[in-house]
Amino acid sequence: MTTPEPTGAQKLFGDFAPALVGFTDGLLFGEVWERPELSPRERSLVTVACLTTSGNTDQLVFHLAKAKENGASEEELIEAITHLAFYAGWPKAMSAMAVAKRVFRGE
Repeated sequence: MTTPEPTGAQKLFGDFAPALVGFTDGLLFGEVWERPELSPRERSLVTVACLTTSGNTDQLVFHLAKAKENGASEEELIEAITHLAFYAGWPKAMSAMAVAKRVFRGE
């Protein structure tokens, strides 16, 4: 019997913040992301938009890749960030686009 690969939260915080890891893995990515009212692709687009508008670019690295896994294209994600420049502010969109470029092109 093999042990499952640790989650991202477990890798980041392991024994340091076990309650946060539990909430992240069980509640957020377990219950919330599994609700049927929105598709995983829709949830990813909403999440990328929220992270962009709030300037949380550290979290964008994971969520841009997850959005691609959930069916969003690079072109759609780039367009979403471009669109958000007019609502979230140019600096936040530029920061988010820099993250997208690193995630999508490795630059």
